[in-house]
Amino acid sequence: MEVYADSPFIFEGLKRIYLQFPGKNARACVLSAWRPHQDRALIFVDRCQGRDQAEAWRGAEVWARARDLPGLDDGPIPEDVLGLPVFLVSGEEVGIVGDIQDVAGQELWFIYDAQENEILIPGVDDIIVNIDWEQKRILINPPPGLLELYQQK
Repeated sequence: MEVYADSPFIFEGLKRIYLQFPGKNARACVLSAWRPHQDRALIFVDRCQGRDQAEAWRGAEVWARARDLPGLDDGPIPEDVLGLPVFLVSGEEVGIVGDIQDVAGQELWFIYDAQENEILIPGVDDIIVNIDWEQKRILINPPPGLLELYQQK
C-alpha cells in the first residue's frame, strides 16, 4: 500500500485499522504485522488469509482512529539534527550529520567526516548518547572499530 503519513512506522504499535472502499462502510481489522516494502508498506490483517483475499482489498483506503495512533513527540524531529556536528564522548570531532533514514526498520544516521567519508551510525540510545541543543552538537559512543570501518581509505 502507498503510505501518505510521514513514515510507514506509523503502523508500529497499532492493533486495529480500518479498510474502506469509497462509498462503503469501513471494516475493522486486527493488524497482526506490517513491514516496509520498497516505497510502500505491506500489512497483514486478520481478514486476509492469503494472497487472493489480500488482492480483494487492493485499492481500499486504510484508516486508523486518532486515539490509536502513537502520540506526537514534542521533542526534535530528525530534520532538526541535520548539519549538527558529531563528537565522540571523549571530545574528538567525528563529522556532520548529513542525513537520517529508516533502513529496514532501523534508524540510520549518515555522518560525513572532514575527509568526506560517509559513516553510518545506528540511531540507538546506546550509541547516540546526547543531542545537546544549547551547544548544537551531538555526542556518540560507537562500539570499538565502527568508525574505523568507514575511515580506511
